[in-house]
This record gives sequence, structure tokens and C-alpha cells, in this order.
Amino acid sequence: MYKRGVAAERLLCIDVHMNRWLLGAGIVLILAALAWPWISRVPLGRLPGDLHVHRDGFDFYLPLGTSVLISIVLSLLIWLLRR
Repeated sequence: MYKRGVAAERLLCIDVHMNRWLLGAGIVLILAALAWPWISRVPLGRLPGDLHVHRDGFDFYLPLGTSVLISIVLSLLIWLLRR
């Protein structure tokens, strides 16, 4: 009978966790795609603090306000899930 080593057990554990993570990410992407008609109505990208410079032949967009808001929301969500 074959006995697995410690390294093989670690690889198997990492593989199981990676499979779960990829499955979860896929489900989140599918749900986001299905909810896109409602998500697109949220004014992200047009918040105060979002910089948009438009000149002849040049367009620059820097979503600072949106980035800060998303960072705060995700930080709170992760904090709540870890409690």
C-alpha cells in the first residue's frame, strides 16, 4: 500500500482550496453578469473625487472616489466575515 508524504498532503490541501476558490469566483462572476442591468445603474465612476480630463486627442480617467468607496466596502465586508 502506498503512503503519502507530508509534501503530497500539502499539495492536495492546496489543490482543494484552489478548486473551491475558483468555483466561488466563477459563481460570483456569473451572478455579477446576471445582475449587470441593475449594477450598471449604480453611479460608480461618476462620484465626487473621480478625475476625468478630456482634451483634444487625450482622455484621462482616474477613479479615486470610486476606488476609496470600493476599498471601504470590501474592508468592512471582510472584517464582518472574519468575526
